[in-house]
Amino acid sequence: MEISIRVAVMDDVPTLKELIPLSARELSKGYYAPEQVESAIQYIFGVDTQLLRDKTYYVAEANGEIVGCGGWSKRKTLYGGDQMKEEADPLLDPKEDAGRIRAFFIHPNWARKGIGRRIIQACEDAAVADGFTKMELGATLPGEPLYAAMGYEVTDRFEILMGNGTVLPCAHMKKELT
Repeated sequence: MEISIRVAVMDDVPTLKELIPLSARELSKGYYAPEQVESAIQYIFGVDTQLLRDKTYYVAEANGEIVGCGGWSKRKTLYGGDQMKEEADPLLDPKEDAGRIRAFFIHPNWARKGIGRRIIQACEDAAVADGFTKMELGATLPGEPLYAAMGYEVTDRFEILMGNGTVLPCAHMKKELT
Protein backbone atom coordinates (compact mmCIF):
# COMPACT_ATOMS: atom_id res chain seq x y z
CA MET A 1 0.00 0.00 0.00
CA GLU A 2 1.30 3.44 -0.98
CA ILE A 3 1.93 5.88 1.86
CA SER A 4 2.42 9.51 0.95
CA ILE A 5 3.86 12.32 3.09
CA ARG A 6 2.59 15.87 2.68
CA VAL A 7 2.60 19.16 4.56
CA ALA A 8 -0.35 19.35 6.95
CA VAL A 9 -3.02 22.01 6.50
CA MET A 10 -5.56 23.51 8.90
CA ASP A 11 -8.30 21.30 7.43
CA ASP A 12 -6.37 18.33 8.91
CA VAL A 13 -6.79 19.57 12.51
CA PRO A 14 -10.04 17.68 13.29
CA THR A 15 -8.47 14.40 12.14
CA LEU A 16 -5.26 15.11 14.07
CA LYS A 17 -7.31 15.78 17.21
CA GLU A 18 -8.66 12.23 16.90
CA LEU A 19 -5.36 10.58 15.89
CA ILE A 20 -3.20 12.06 18.67
CA PRO A 21 -5.08 10.64 21.69
CA LEU A 22 -5.63 7.30 19.92
CA SER A 23 -1.90 7.00 19.20
CA ALA A 24 -0.91 8.11 22.70
CA ARG A 25 -3.28 5.70 24.45
CA GLU A 26 -2.34 2.63 22.41
CA LEU A 27 1.38 3.13 21.77
CA SER A 28 2.17 4.23 25.34
CA LYS A 29 1.02 0.93 26.83
CA GLY A 30 3.88 -0.66 28.73
CA TYR A 31 5.74 2.65 28.97
CA TYR A 32 3.37 4.84 30.98
CA ALA A 33 0.49 4.23 33.36
CA PRO A 34 -2.97 5.08 31.96
CA GLU A 35 -3.25 8.13 34.26
CA GLN A 36 0.04 9.49 32.89
CA VAL A 37 -1.22 9.11 29.33
CA GLU A 38 -4.58 10.75 30.06
CA SER A 39 -2.83 13.66 31.79
CA ALA A 40 -0.43 14.06 28.88
CA ILE A 41 -3.37 14.15 26.45
CA GLN A 42 -4.97 16.87 28.56
CA TYR A 43 -1.89 18.98 29.29
CA ILE A 44 0.79 18.27 26.65
CA PHE A 45 -0.17 16.21 23.61
CA GLY A 46 -2.18 18.05 21.00
CA VAL A 47 -2.07 19.96 17.77
CA ASP A 48 0.39 22.88 17.69
CA THR A 49 -1.19 25.06 15.02
CA GLN A 50 1.98 27.19 14.84
CA LEU A 51 3.67 24.22 13.15
CA LEU A 52 0.88 24.12 10.57
CA ARG A 53 1.12 27.87 9.97
CA ASP A 54 4.91 27.50 9.55
CA LYS A 55 4.34 24.60 7.11
CA THR A 56 6.69 22.39 9.15
CA TYR A 57 4.16 19.72 10.13
CA TYR A 58 3.52 16.65 8.00
CA VAL A 59 0.90 13.97 7.67
CA ALA A 60 1.26 10.47 6.26
CA GLU A 61 -1.68 9.27 4.20
CA ALA A 62 -2.72 5.82 3.05
CA ASN A 63 -5.80 5.49 0.84
CA GLY A 64 -6.63 9.14 1.53
CA GLU A 65 -6.66 8.67 5.33
CA ILE A 66 -4.19 10.24 7.73
CA VAL A 67 -2.24 7.44 9.47
CA GLY A 68 0.56 9.46 11.06
CA CYS A 69 1.84 12.94 11.75
CA GLY A 70 4.92 14.72 12.97
CA GLY A 71 6.98 17.76 12.28
CA TRP A 72 9.84 20.02 13.09
CA SER A 73 10.07 23.57 14.30
CA LYS A 74 12.27 26.58 13.87
CA ARG A 75 10.81 27.96 17.10
CA LYS A 76 11.86 27.66 20.75
CA THR A 77 9.06 25.37 21.95
CA LEU A 78 10.39 21.84 22.48
CA TYR A 79 7.09 20.03 23.06
CA GLY A 80 3.37 20.51 23.58
CA GLY A 81 0.26 21.54 21.72
CA ASP A 82 -1.70 24.78 21.66
CA GLN A 83 -2.99 24.13 25.19
CA MET A 84 0.54 24.77 26.55
CA LYS A 85 1.11 28.16 24.90
CA GLU A 86 0.49 31.50 26.53
CA GLU A 87 2.59 33.75 24.30
CA ALA A 88 4.24 33.96 20.89
CA ASP A 89 6.79 31.27 20.11
CA PRO A 90 10.08 33.01 19.19
CA LEU A 91 12.15 31.86 16.22
CA LEU A 92 15.45 30.02 16.59
CA ASP A 93 18.70 31.07 14.91
CA PRO A 94 19.75 28.18 12.64
CA LYS A 95 23.41 29.26 12.92
CA GLU A 96 23.36 28.75 16.70
CA ASP A 97 20.28 26.73 17.66
CA ALA A 98 19.06 23.22 16.94
CA GLY A 99 15.79 22.78 15.10
CA ARG A 100 13.15 20.84 17.03
CA ILE A 101 11.58 17.52 16.07
CA ARG A 102 7.98 17.78 17.32
CA ALA A 103 4.72 15.97 17.93
CA PHE A 104 5.02 12.55 16.29
CA PHE A 105 1.93 10.35 16.47
CA ILE A 106 1.22 7.23 14.41
CA HIS A 107 -2.11 5.40 14.16
CA PRO A 108 -1.67 2.15 16.13
CA ASN A 109 -2.69 0.04 13.11
CA TRP A 110 0.15 1.65 11.15
CA ALA A 111 2.88 1.60 13.81
CA ARG A 112 6.29 0.12 12.98
CA LYS A 113 5.82 0.34 9.23
CA GLY A 114 8.43 3.05 8.59
CA ILE A 115 6.05 6.01 8.66
CA GLY A 116 7.82 7.76 11.54
CA ARG A 117 11.17 7.31 9.82
CA ARG A 118 9.85 8.84 6.61
CA ILE A 119 8.40 11.85 8.41
CA ILE A 120 11.63 12.38 10.38
CA GLN A 121 13.58 12.30 7.13
CA ALA A 122 11.23 14.89 5.60
CA CYS A 123 11.70 17.06 8.69
CA GLU A 124 15.48 16.80 8.64
CA ASP A 125 15.64 17.56 4.92
CA ALA A 126 13.47 20.67 5.39
CA ALA A 127 15.49 21.80 8.42
CA VAL A 128 18.76 21.49 6.47
CA ALA A 129 17.19 23.49 3.62
CA ASP A 130 16.39 26.19 6.22
CA GLY A 131 20.02 26.27 7.38
CA PHE A 132 19.87 24.08 10.51
CA THR A 133 22.82 21.77 11.18
CA LYS A 134 21.50 20.03 14.28
CA MET A 135 18.20 18.87 15.70
CA GLU A 136 16.89 18.17 19.18
CA LEU A 137 13.70 16.83 20.70
CA GLY A 138 11.89 15.92 23.86
CA ALA A 139 11.10 12.21 23.46
CA THR A 140 8.41 10.29 25.23
CA LEU A 141 9.52 6.83 26.34
CA PRO A 142 7.62 5.06 23.50
CA GLY A 143 9.16 7.44 20.94
CA GLU A 144 12.73 7.08 22.17
CA PRO A 145 13.53 3.84 20.24
CA LEU A 146 12.48 5.41 16.92
CA TYR A 147 14.57 8.52 17.48
CA ALA A 148 17.57 6.43 18.58
CA ALA A 149 17.24 4.34 15.41
CA MET A 150 17.36 7.60 13.43
CA GLY A 151 20.65 8.65 15.07
CA TYR A 152 19.40 10.77 17.97
CA GLU A 153 21.26 10.39 21.26
CA VAL A 154 19.89 10.92 24.75
CA THR A 155 21.61 13.91 26.38
CA ASP A 156 19.42 14.20 29.47
CA ARG A 157 16.40 12.70 31.15
CA PHE A 158 13.71 14.93 32.60
CA GLU A 159 10.17 14.87 33.90
CA ILE A 160 7.27 17.07 32.88
CA LEU A 161 5.04 18.01 35.78
CA MET A 162 1.49 18.30 34.49
CA GLY A 163 -1.31 20.49 35.81
CA ASN A 164 -2.84 17.75 37.96
CA GLY A 165 0.47 16.79 39.59
CA THR A 166 1.12 13.75 37.38
CA VAL A 167 4.69 13.39 36.12
CA LEU A 168 5.72 12.24 32.62
CA PRO A 169 9.31 10.92 32.26
CA CYS A 170 10.95 11.98 28.98
CA ALA A 171 14.35 12.16 27.30
CA HIS A 172 16.12 15.10 25.68
CA MET A 173 17.79 13.89 22.48
CA LYS A 174 20.07 15.53 19.88
CA LYS A 175 21.50 14.80 16.47
CA GLU A 176 24.01 16.52 14.20
CA LEU A 177 22.74 16.77 10.62
CA THR A 178 25.10 16.06 7.74
